Amino acid sequence: MSRYFTEEHEWIEVDGEVGTVGITDYAQGQLGDVVFVDVPAEGRELGKGDEAATVESVKAASDVYAPASGTVLEGNAALTDTPELVNSDPEGDGWFFRITLSDPVELEALMDESAYAAFVAKL
Repeated sequence: MSRYFTEEHEWIEVDGEVGTVGITDYAQGQLGDVVFVDVPAEGRELGKGDEAATVESVKAASDVYAPASGTVLEGNAALTDTPELVNSDPEGDGWFFRITLSDPVELEALMDESAYAAFVAKL
C-alpha cells in the first residue's frame, strides 16, 4: 500500500484501485477536539479537490477535500457515534471515506511521507 498527502493535510492510502482518505495528525492537532464528522454518501462521485466531508471541532469547522477523483465506496460510519476517533487515531481508525479511484495518475501530484514531513516542518 502507498500513502500520499495533500497540502490541505488529507492523506490517501491506496491499495489497488481503492483509496482510504482521512486527515493527518497535524490537521487534527490544528482542529482540536473533534465533535462532529459528516462523511460522503456511498456512490457519490468526487473530483480531485472536491469538498468531500466536513469535520467540526471545538475550534472550527473545516472541509475535507478529495485528494483524487473517484466514487465513494463507503463513509466511516464509526465517526457518527465516535468522532473523537479523528483525534485519537487520525491516520488509522479515524479515516473518513473510501473511494474507487477513477484516475490513479492523479496520485503522482501528491506528496509522499518524507515530502509531507518536510512541508509540515516549514509551517
